[in-house]
Amino acid sequence: MSILAIGVMSGTSLDGVDIALCRFTESEDDWAYEIIDAQTVSYSNRWIEKLRNAHHLTAFEFLLLHNEYGIYVGKLIQEFLQGKEIPQLIASHGHTIFHQPDKKLTFQLGNGASIAAITGITTVSDFRNFDVSLGGQGAPLVPVGDKLLFKEFDYCLNIGGFANISFEEGKTRLAFDICPANIVLNEFAHKNGKPFDEDGQLGASGTVNNELLKKLDNLDYYLRVPPKSLGREWSDNHIIPLLSDSGISIEDQAATFYEHIADQISRATYSGGKILVTGGGAKNKYLIRKLKSNTLCQIILPCQELIDYKEALIFAFLGVRAVKREVNVLSSVTGACRDHIGGIIYCV
Repeated sequence: MSILAIGVMSGTSLDGVDIALCRFTESEDDWAYEIIDAQTVSYSNRWIEKLRNAHHLTAFEFLLLHNEYGIYVGKLIQEFLQGKEIPQLIASHGHTIFHQPDKKLTFQLGNGASIAAITGITTVSDFRNFDVSLGGQGAPLVPVGDKLLFKEFDYCLNIGGFANISFEEGKTRLAFDICPANIVLNEFAHKNGKPFDEDGQLGASGTVNNELLKKLDNLDYYLRVPPKSLGREWSDNHIIPLLSDSGISIEDQAATFYEHIADQISRATYSGGKILVTGGGAKNKYLIRKLKSNTLCQIILPCQELIDYKEALIFAFLGVRAVKREVNVLSSVTGACRDHIGGIIYCV
């Protein structure tokens, strides 16, 4: 059986909207995938500001933006599909604005109803809320795809706005957010008038400050056992103040934070093995060098397409499983009271 689906992903680092047209084939309880075509649509400055400041809006303004962003994504998909085979479904992650599972709150901007109405294609969205209502973290959701599509790796590590990891321990899938990554590194770059720290040049030019590094590594989150997840709010409240109060240069702050990321990833991958690294951070040469020197794992960098679009691919897969009424969220990784099927389906 073969299913054609589109996965749509927008990460916290505000790089843009990832759109991936994927084919999934199931045979004898085994899944294969193919990325047929994929594209990243960079955000305009207008959209960057809208998304960056969305958490300050009034309730009415926020709901208007929720619909506007859904229409925007729907139109992007329409343009992307020109001349291509029409998929059976769209799975849209949305753009996370609030993520506070301890308060039973998570919100991904981008109304799935608007996407379905614009495209005329069945759309699955809002993947996280049901999990939070069941007592889970609402994250991470990618591990189902890691387990079924990338079983040849000991660890699957994605480095985007946050670094998150997924792996098998015995017969149980475990996963969690490790630490902030590009969401902080990009802030350093912005202060230097650049969108991101290309190849880690800013971090490589600084010196690690051991006092700051110790404070970062000793934050309470890192002492907690999974399931656990992070959001922009946690980074704003715990990481940014430590950096701002350090009194050291931007270059030294960046160098120290790179060391912090490598430290935390090495702690999460202490048993060694093969680690698949994807996401924007996989293209950061300085960060990859730091990982290779800090972890016992063999670092595997796949093809560029998979580095860029693995999360969009897996959200397409989560949409497929939702439509097929198959479990797409694992309680072992989110902490929910049971495995379940996440996502609201807008049938066309």
